This record gives sequence, structure tokens and C-alpha cells, in this order.
Amino acid sequence: MTAWPTPPVATPRPDSHVGAVLASIFIGIWAVIVAVISQAGGWLASQITLALSADMPGFVWVVIGLVAALLAGGPALALALIPRHPAARRAGRAWTIGAAALGIGTALRAIPGTENDFYLLAYAVLAALAALVLRAFRRPETTSTVDESDGRARPAAPWWGALAGLIAMVPFIWVGGLGGVLETILAACACAALGWLAASALDSGFWTSFGASRARRIWLGGLIAGVTLALIAAGTGGNGAQILLLLVLPPLGFAAAALRSAGPLAAVAAFGPLAFTDPVEVNIFLSTEDVFYWAMVAAAGAMLIGFVVSLVYGLTNKWLAAARRPVAIGATVVVAVGAGAFYALAGQPGFYGDQLFVVLKDQASLEGLPTTTGLGEGRDRRVEAVYRRLVDHANQSQTPLRRDLDRLHLKYTPYYLVNAILVSGGPEVRAWLQTRSDVDRVLLDQRLRPLPRPLSVSRGDITEPPSTPQWNLQMVGAPQVWPEARGAGIVVGTSDSGVDGTHPALQPGYRGGDDSWYDPWNDSTTPVDHGGHGTHTLATAVGREQVGVAPSAQWIGCVNLDRDMGSPSFYLDCMQFMLAPFPHGGDPFRDGRPARAPHVLTNSWGCPPMEGCDGTVLRPATDALAAAGIAFVAAAGNAGSRCGSITDPPATDPSAFTVAAVNEQRQVTSFSSRGEPASGKPNIAAPGEHILSALPGNTYGYLDGTSMATPHVAGVVALLWSAHPELVGDLEGTYHLLQSAATPISGTPTCGDLEDAGAGIINIAKAIDVAPR
Repeated sequence: MTAWPTPPVATPRPDSHVGAVLASIFIGIWAVIVAVISQAGGWLASQITLALSADMPGFVWVVIGLVAALLAGGPALALALIPRHPAARRAGRAWTIGAAALGIGTALRAIPGTENDFYLLAYAVLAALAALVLRAFRRPETTSTVDESDGRARPAAPWWGALAGLIAMVPFIWVGGLGGVLETILAACACAALGWLAASALDSGFWTSFGASRARRIWLGGLIAGVTLALIAAGTGGNGAQILLLLVLPPLGFAAAALRSAGPLAAVAAFGPLAFTDPVEVNIFLSTEDVFYWAMVAAAGAMLIGFVVSLVYGLTNKWLAAARRPVAIGATVVVAVGAGAFYALAGQPGFYGDQLFVVLKDQASLEGLPTTTGLGEGRDRRVEAVYRRLVDHANQSQTPLRRDLDRLHLKYTPYYLVNAILVSGGPEVRAWLQTRSDVDRVLLDQRLRPLPRPLSVSRGDITEPPSTPQWNLQMVGAPQVWPEARGAGIVVGTSDSGVDGTHPALQPGYRGGDDSWYDPWNDSTTPVDHGGHGTHTLATAVGREQVGVAPSAQWIGCVNLDRDMGSPSFYLDCMQFMLAPFPHGGDPFRDGRPARAPHVLTNSWGCPPMEGCDGTVLRPATDALAAAGIAFVAAAGNAGSRCGSITDPPATDPSAFTVAAVNEQRQVTSFSSRGEPASGKPNIAAPGEHILSALPGNTYGYLDGTSMATPHVAGVVALLWSAHPELVGDLEGTYHLLQSAATPISGTPTCGDLEDAGAGIINIAKAIDVAPR
């Protein structure tokens, strides 16, 4: 390998000096533009892909990394080789190294975002190797242009750098939360490697090349260092983290120039974005007050702090150079202790890493269970039989794994609706679990990091309920059958963001008792809802005040999606509660009450791979609910009009009755997901655009989505079963009746008649007319 050229001692000609400066300016600006556009563009592309219920292929990140490295690195390499100006050559060398780091780190994002541990490990290894190679092939400096005012030996500089990094990290200490123990350790290793790489790119020869002028070194060298840190930042962290680092690291370039030391400063400052945020959560689909918002607040705060610290360090450079090492160490320790106290008192202390959802091979058989239909004791015995079969099977088949987990002192939560166990552990525990003969697969159970303050309640902008039933209720025929059936005797279960139990449209229908509400997110004891999504959907199904399909039906609720991103375990918590409700603080295995199970479930949610689900993980649960005779109605999703866009469970499960959305013109909406030939999905359609329903705080509002279509179908099932109680539990007969009585959809289906929007738009008036009497 060829070593970097040593800057010549000869003084450059004025014309070459001007040309080198101009070239440096344009190449530096170009490098920053490439870094920002490549990372912002890649991140936005991944967000768009996510909106389409898909994952951006890993090779795309490899291509982005290669193109960005060539675009930024080519001009930088030319600058390093051509000009005769020492500072320009050193700038080109530093930017070439940064461009290489940009390319390699970006390509590493081919590792899925849910595997952040492995990304951090790979980055730490590669960055450390790169720094080691740079150090090994670095030539001794031969120039004599040294800043004599502070000398070349700066023993206190690393400590002043660590101090600056600590100060820049404070916003993340306040708003963020650490992941798992191993993930935090790997983040620290990645930060150390980043710091070593930055120190290798901005080494002593780089600072010496600016001559004896302190001001020239700080301001010109700081700009060049900022560009270098921008390139390195753009190639660091899983997808999302680089957006934060691009704001945090470049402003510290001036502080690095003042200290002539970039390593400790960059390493400590980077620990905030890499350790206190999960890159998967830096996405635009969480609520406006969730992780993305707070991460950007922290990054903006760190950027401002970086500029202030750089200004202070630039103005006090002479004093910092003269200060002895104990002074710097003491100041750093004092700030570290203060930051630790701030973290303990105002932050979110603890570890909040993703957990492991362990699916066992031996799933319970549903053969030979009762198939009784109709209301009464027969229905109760049917649900009880399913519950007992599943609980007994889980207790028996999970015994060896539970025993080993107890022996290793690992926390876990068993499940029975899917024979699975939620385990607290990192990659090392995952590797061990995957070797077991009784384990089928181990999925990552996504856990959101905590927030610095609770989410505010989402309210509507309408304060009065409608005076007459809206178009959506008319389209499904609900007002026409209210004289005959309003849902009395039927209980609808909702699993969503929550329910505002005090809303006048919903309060009268709450079943009550100690087993009608479950909140595995926040452990609330009465129905509450921050986001409003659950209140809106449930009110469409059973709300009064002229907004609900089945206003006399009762309801129970569970919180499975309090912050717009769930996990297999949270979804399963609520599904188990719907099969066998239990009192607050009860054990689902021992305290379940299957006789209190609701008859119909409305589910306006989906579990994509980003949250930890694969295509079949929840299928045993929906099959078991169907075996119990409980109607499971699910939203098709909002991934748009491409064929095959129904991809996430439970919409894809055969036992789910999957719902597409239509507008007031009876056309399939542009956002509604489609099936594909022979999939049989979706099964039916219902109004889902511009739907008026209840929202928290005794308000009302309009929302769009297949989420809004789904509760119409749940409400229709409640009306049908209220009018014909003999059909309760007869899922095949009920679904066939609803499909045969559906009304046509306007327009030409794009993915086949059944696959585009089910058998048509659901209509309860026609269904009751053709129902056997």
C-alpha cells in the first residue's frame, strides 16, 4: 500500500495557493452535499418503502454507499494528490478517508435495521481496522511549521475533547433511553472506533499543515474538520442514526481544531445518537410527539451546543493549551458526575432493549374441539375447551425451556394462544435459544424507548355529534335494520391504541367489571386513549350518538398499540385477553374467564417485520380464536393499489375476515391494500374514507384508512348475530352470508374480482333479508 504523500516544505506560489483554496472550498461543499443528499435520500426512500408495507432491499444501501463514496471521494483524492498547498493536500486526504468511511458505513446498512447489535459490531470492527491501517502507514511529519504558542504536545487535549463531547451528549441523556446491555456496550465500542478513525483522519500532521497561525488553524482547519466529521457521521449508525449524527458531529470541528484533537470529542458526542436512540424508531410513522420528534430535538440541541462549545474553545484556546492535565481531568469528571445525576433524575435510567419472542415447534392441535353455535352455555363450553387445550399444552411443552430460563435467571413471559415465550436477552441469548431442539424460531420483539414526557391526547375538531346517520352507516344498511336489531346481547372486543371510556358515544356500552379492560403498555385500570385511533374505530362499530353501526352492543378493550409501533408480544397480550379475559393483575394462564370472551373482535392494526412479526407468527392465535367461534375482523392495510400489497398479519391469516376500504362513490380507495390472484384477500369491503366518528375529549372527527372500514364489518356482524343469535360462532355461515349479500363496487377491480376488494361492500340490511329464518 502506498503511503500518503508528505506535504512539501517549499512555499507554494500565490497563484497555486489561490487555486488550492478555491478547489478546497468547492470540493468541501460538494462533499457535504453528497453526504447529506445520499443519507437523507436513502432514509426517505426507506420510509416510502415502509409505507408500502415492504422493506428496502439491502443491496440498495450498498449501491448508495458506493456511489456516495465515489462522488465525494473522487474530487477529494484529486485534491490530496494534485495541489502543492500543504493544507489543501491534507484536506483532500482527510476527506478521502471520510468518503471511504461514508461508503463502507452506508453499505453496512444492508444489515436489517432490527439487527442493530450486529451493525454496531460490524462498524466497530471495520472502523477500528481502518484506523489501524491509517496509523500503520502514516509517515513521520517533516514540516517545521508548528504553532509555537501551544506546542505540539497537548496532553490535556483528549480530556477537553471528552468534556465537549459530554456536554453535546446532554440532550440525548435527557430525551433518550439506552437499549439492551450488550447493545449499549457495542454502541460504546462503535463510538470508540469512530473516534479512533476521526483521530487518524485528522492527525497531528493535519493540524500542523496550517502553520503557526492559531486563528487560521481554528477557523480554516475547523471548517475542513467539520466536513470530515460530516462524511464520517453520514456513514455511521443504522438507518436513522446517521441523520442525527450529521447534526451532532460537524459543528464540533472547530472545537477539534482548537484542541488539535478530534478523537475523544467525536467518540463521546456520538454515544448520544448511537446509544440513546434506536434507529428503527427514527421514522416518520410514529406520532408527532414520539421518538422521531424527540431525537430531532436532541440532535438540534446537540448541534447548537456544538457551535457554542466550538466558539468557547476557539476563544479560550490559549488558556486550554496552558491548563495542566489534572485541571482538564477534574473538569471532565465534574461534568460527567453532573451528567450522570441529570440522567438519573431527569432522564430515563435503565435498559430498554428489544426482547426475544421465542416460538416453539410444538403448537397445540385444534382438532376434536366443540363446534357449538348460538348463544348460551354451549358457546361458553366451546370457548372454555379451546382455552383449556391451549393452556395445558403450553404448560406441558414449555416446561424444559422455562426450567432452563429459571436456571439462567433470565426474565420471561409465557404465552399460550401461540405456544411461545417472551425472553429478556440480547444476541447471545438469542444464539443459545436458536440451538434448542424445541424452538422453531426466535423473533425480535420490538420495544420502543421511553419518552421524556407522556403523549398528549389527540382530540377532534368537532364538538357536537351528527344529528343523523352519516353516509357510511347508510351504505352498510345499518339504520335500516335498527328497528329490528341494534346489537343487543353481543360484545365487541377492540385491540387498539385504547378507548376514551368517558366519551358519551361509548361510555354506555362499556361492559364493566374487573375483566373488561387490559393495558399491557401502561397498566391503566380504566379505558383511556392518547392517540384517538382506538376511540374512533370502536365508536364506528358500537358507538351511540349516530356514529356506530351497532349502538346497543357492549364492548371491552385492550391496548396493543399505544405508540403506533407494537410487537408480537403486545399483540398477543390482547388476543389472549380476548379469548379469556382476566382481572387487573391476573395471570392469563390461571385467571382467564373464557365465558366472558367477546363475540366479535375489531382489529385495525398489522404487525410488519419491522415490529418483529413474520408472516405466520400470529396464525395459531387467529386459528384458535376461530376455533372458539369468535369472529376476528382485520384491516387489509393502507399500502396502496399494487396487487399483493396485503402482506402483514393478521390480515393475511386465513381465519381473519379481512376488510378493504371504499369511498362514498363506492370505489376502492387509493390507499386500500389489494390482494393477489388466488389469495382470497380481502374478504369484504366497507366505507373507509372521510369517516366521522368519536375522538377523545368528547369530540368527533374524520379519519381515513382500512382501519376505519374494519369496525363497520365488526358492527355488522354484531347486528347480524343480535338478530340471529343462532349464527353466533358459525363463522363460515356468517361470512358466506355477508359476502353473498354484499353490494357491488364501482369501477374495475385491478387484481381480480375477489382479490381486489372482497365480494363487495358489506350490507347488513340485505344480509338479514336473505338470512334463514
